[in-house]
Amino acid sequence: MGLREVVSDYTVSLHYDRRLYRQDIAGSAAHARMLAKQGIISEADGDAIVNGLNLVQREIEEGKFPWMPELEDIHMNIERRLHELIGEPALRLHTARSRNDQVALDVRMFVKEAITEAIGALHALRSALVCAAEANPDSAMPGYTHLQRAQPVLFAHHMLAYYEMFSRDAERFSQAFARADVMPLGSGALAGLPYPIDRRFVADQLGFSRISANSMDAVSDRDFLLDFHSAAAICAMHLSRLGEELILWSSDEFGFVRLADAHTTGSSIMPQKRNPDFAEIARGKTGRVYGSLIGLFTTLKGLPLTYNRDMQEDKEGLFDTVDTLLATLKIFSDMVADMQIRRERMAAAASEGYLLATDLADYLVAKGMPFREAYRIAAALSEEAGRRGLGFHSLPISDYKRYSPLFEADVYGITVDRSISLRDVPGGTAHGRALAAIGAAKRQLEAEDESP
Repeated sequence: MGLREVVSDYTVSLHYDRRLYRQDIAGSAAHARMLAKQGIISEADGDAIVNGLNLVQREIEEGKFPWMPELEDIHMNIERRLHELIGEPALRLHTARSRNDQVALDVRMFVKEAITEAIGALHALRSALVCAAEANPDSAMPGYTHLQRAQPVLFAHHMLAYYEMFSRDAERFSQAFARADVMPLGSGALAGLPYPIDRRFVADQLGFSRISANSMDAVSDRDFLLDFHSAAAICAMHLSRLGEELILWSSDEFGFVRLADAHTTGSSIMPQKRNPDFAEIARGKTGRVYGSLIGLFTTLKGLPLTYNRDMQEDKEGLFDTVDTLLATLKIFSDMVADMQIRRERMAAAASEGYLLATDLADYLVAKGMPFREAYRIAAALSEEAGRRGLGFHSLPISDYKRYSPLFEADVYGITVDRSISLRDVPGGTAHGRALAAIGAAKRQLEAEDESP
């Protein structure tokens, strides 16, 4: 490729911004209707433009549209084709409009649609988590800190922890939607327009709740994209954390779950392997989502008001993040719904080792001992039992009494199930609390289903 071709191609965005064709056409149609309503163009020209735009959209969707890269972007390609189809009225479409406020409109519309899809996909994933919790209400497993077995918890409680994370993600996306829901068209290139336009009419036509308050800010604002990317990055981080646990849990070392065949792949030389590749790829794709956020921050950080061509770089990262996030949410919804829970292995792991050491300390505290002293005794008992290769229940009562006369035969009543049941505080893992949390989550999801 020669220098002339390189220079020519350098500013072209058509190869990716053609993805905005639906938003661009909808925005142009609303603009044309407003121009006709306000008497800025004739009703006949307004009707011709709208009808012509419908023809253009049909050509694009049928794969018949004659794209021309030399026109650089989606906006000029559509306007050029509209002129070929309807003639002179097409030349009036760009009255009271700039590509600066036009692209701001298109991107806001695209982001609103992407957020709506993301919230729907999060709803499906949250539903899958609640279903997994509800199907296993009494299954015990080890809870971990530092990836070391810590205390027994319910599997349902663990699933609902992710429900909370993804619920916060849905809330963040809703907040990002509110900030994207501002109609910028009518700002012109940067200073507003000398025509009697009706911006509220266009906003209503396109489903925006508000119009922008400052024309200079409207054409240069990409904060709403940062909001979207930030919400997506946090959501991707949560997906990666869940993916990491599914990777661990599906290993032979844990054996807590078996992922469905659809979500594992084999090895090229080891026929026994069932690799959790989908979870691993999702963990890796999180870096791409982070990269789009940091890339946009870097693009925007030094820009003076108002529009600068640097902003053309906001779209490829946006499209990649949308595609990555939506696909990953869908995969995780299916992966959680289809995974097999190995309750016996979880229960055995919760019973192994010394997960009840805290309960021993709490036992002594209930009999009047200060916690720090009780903690020291429970630690010493754990150390001795581990040294002798015995579980707490295998230690004779005489050994307990060597550490404290407060120990009685009822110490053997400390079990995994009792440990879980005693955590009966708001937010705790007790059976009744977990069931109540499942019920609350189901009601929340049902309310979301019923909301418009």
